[in-house]
Amino acid sequence: MSTQKGQTADLGDAIWRASRRSQANGACVEVVDGFPGTVPVRDSKQPHRVLLIPTAAWRALISHLRA
Repeated sequence: MSTQKGQTADLGDAIWRASRRSQANGACVEVVDGFPGTVPVRDSKQPHRVLLIPTAAWRALISHLRA
């Protein structure tokens, strides 16, 4: 379970995915789809530490990175 400002997410059965552009060296940012209003994000080297990022903020970040 992970929390953010009172928000919790049960990530026990989560299916984590990394970017198709990630290398096979185990240094990946991984995300989980399907959590309403939030995007769970973690570092594959530290999978027990999870950030819960609001969906709007995640979309803005991805849009900025793609620009």
